[in-house]
Amino acid sequence: MARQRLAAELTAAGIFDGVVGDAVLVVSELLSNAIRHARPLPGSNLRLSWDLTDGAVEIAVTDGGAATRPMTAQATVSSLGGRGLDIVDYLARNWGVRTDDAGLTVWAVVAAPADGQNHRCAAPVRGPGRRKRVPGR
Repeated sequence: MARQRLAAELTAAGIFDGVVGDAVLVVSELLSNAIRHARPLPGSNLRLSWDLTDGAVEIAVTDGGAATRPMTAQATVSSLGGRGLDIVDYLARNWGVRTDDAGLTVWAVVAAPADGQNHRCAAPVRGPGRRKRVPGR
């Protein structure tokens, strides 16, 4: 639902279709990592937000953190996973991790054409409850 909302807002802002697809894929990867590897925020939630301004869309996913910090991995050809942040690294202008009182936030900035307007959104993402911690995140 949140990915469709992001796609609709970016399309309505006149953002190039390829950029919309890249931003939606980055959201998917960041949400998937948070669901798979991290604890939820209070209420079994994650927080997804984006900010479209000045030719870029900044995407942020906040969770309750995990035993390790998110980082790119060297997945083997036969690995079933471990490529998510490599995909984010490829598609985003830059990305990073920050912690604060809210939890751990992984953010990425995807280049997008400027349209002279600022668009902001924050959408809570309902989680399935406590998640198993997985080493390597």
